[in-house]
Amino acid sequence: MTRWITSALLAFAFACAPLSAAPANCPDWPPARASGELRALDRRLAEWDDSYHRQGASPVDDALYDQARATRTLWSTCFPDLAAPEPAPLATAAGERRHPVAQTGLAKLRDEAAVRAWMASRDDLWIQPKVDGVAVTLVYRDGRLAQAISRGDGAQGQDWTATARRLPAIPPQLPSRKPLILQGELYWRLPEHVQAEVGGAGARAKVAGALAQRNPDDTTLAGIGLFVWDWPNGPADMPARLAGLERLGFTEAVALTRPLASAEDAVRWRARWYREALPFARDGVVIRQGRRPPAQRWRAEPPAWAIAWKYPAERALAAVRAVTFTVGRSGRITPVLDLEPVRLDDRQVRRVGVGSLQRWRALDIRPGDHVALSLAGLTIPRLDGVVWRAAERPLPEAPDPAAHHPLSCWRATPACVEQFQARLDWLGGTRGLRLDGVGAQTWKTLQDSGRLEGLLDWLDLDEAALARLPGFAERRAHQVAQAFAGARGRPFAQWLTALGAPPGVDARATDWRTLAARDEAEWRRRPGVGPVRARRLAAFFRHPEVQALRERLQRAGVAGFQ
Repeated sequence: MTRWITSALLAFAFACAPLSAAPANCPDWPPARASGELRALDRRLAEWDDSYHRQGASPVDDALYDQARATRTLWSTCFPDLAAPEPAPLATAAGERRHPVAQTGLAKLRDEAAVRAWMASRDDLWIQPKVDGVAVTLVYRDGRLAQAISRGDGAQGQDWTATARRLPAIPPQLPSRKPLILQGELYWRLPEHVQAEVGGAGARAKVAGALAQRNPDDTTLAGIGLFVWDWPNGPADMPARLAGLERLGFTEAVALTRPLASAEDAVRWRARWYREALPFARDGVVIRQGRRPPAQRWRAEPPAWAIAWKYPAERALAAVRAVTFTVGRSGRITPVLDLEPVRLDDRQVRRVGVGSLQRWRALDIRPGDHVALSLAGLTIPRLDGVVWRAAERPLPEAPDPAAHHPLSCWRATPACVEQFQARLDWLGGTRGLRLDGVGAQTWKTLQDSGRLEGLLDWLDLDEAALARLPGFAERRAHQVAQAFAGARGRPFAQWLTALGAPPGVDARATDWRTLAARDEAEWRRRPGVGPVRARRLAAFFRHPEVQALRERLQRAGVAGFQ
């Protein structure tokens, strides 16, 4: 069922939109910036509308589109003197064929409480899956398919009759001579599809793409199914309509249209259809009254007698507050987006990693841009891409990759703050020396005191020295001193790992001299050591900073470094 909401009901859509679409406060923009941002968003919305309705392509999914529309409504409320008239989402949708009965679309309710309130004043309610496909009107005259019309703007759409007559899912003839008008969804067949596990699977885009082709092949057309969700000129009550649809052969819709006795029933069916296998993708449920106004009174706008209750958004729209960069122990630079808080499924997301400096540069993400998020494996927030770019886009200053590598930042210089901290965290952590009770805050306290400028300066600190430093009470000083003293007795191989030696050193190695004497060719002869690793191992042992660390450990009496 289509996603579009008419301009007249955008305020309602904003009120019911996901939390991620509506920041709590208006942006703190001067007039020139606000005007530019509104224009940038309006351009993007117009591009999406034109692509979807005229070209049959779906460049953005429903969740992101709805959230972008809601964001536009918020901004126009924040800056009423600067916003152009709200662009109608269906302004480019009208085709050359007028629907015999308007396609109404659906308003969306946000949560169970809203659904209960909507149901409380109504009876004769029924529920269906909200099929994730492309809406169509079918017109039969004298039992034969006469017209197939795309949804378009709800009043007029494109003529799909020629393609519809080739679709196996659409009967070319029905056992009835009466004029019939059917409204339904063309969907991509997905046998045993579980929405909760794989989401929409791009099903709508596949249908739209097939229908946009001039001459789609028979195999593609066989992959499209039909779910009839209404019969506007059919019987007045739902049981009679369902019985009539069954006689006409539309059994799938009949089997999946269920009566509701209570809101609990709606909750149960929505959850069931989310987790059980059905032959199509769905993005929620539709609740409708069995009896509704006569078809001639329908309008191309969401009616009062039917609503959609969608599933948790698979994707969320997020505004980028800032782009920051983390530097790991090996010098890897990872861009991180600080976001306006958004809700994705049942999680609130404030930050997301971009992956690599190269990917950040390729995507060109800057503060003010809006990005799409999803859940990788249904648990970890993942950046999918840029949805639209801000009008003003300051370029963040990224760390210099040439200054950060596996052999950089052994000291706490201003340019090495993050990598040096990462080295300390690794050295004292579970994969390093396992210094009990020593964590990031301990290292920071030592750095703030000026006693930790090099990676191993802590070896000079005994309990008395620690107790004299700010932030170290007597008990804390004793605990940390014990951990530091115990580190001296750790095995040689464990120390090498803690210092960051590349993989490939034999765990049975017992002394520095043997390892440092090997050149790149000798390292390559070691089992499991290839050319890249051999080069890194040779470079590690001959690096001046690493040699200085070895001398420091030699003076401390650590076994293997003599």
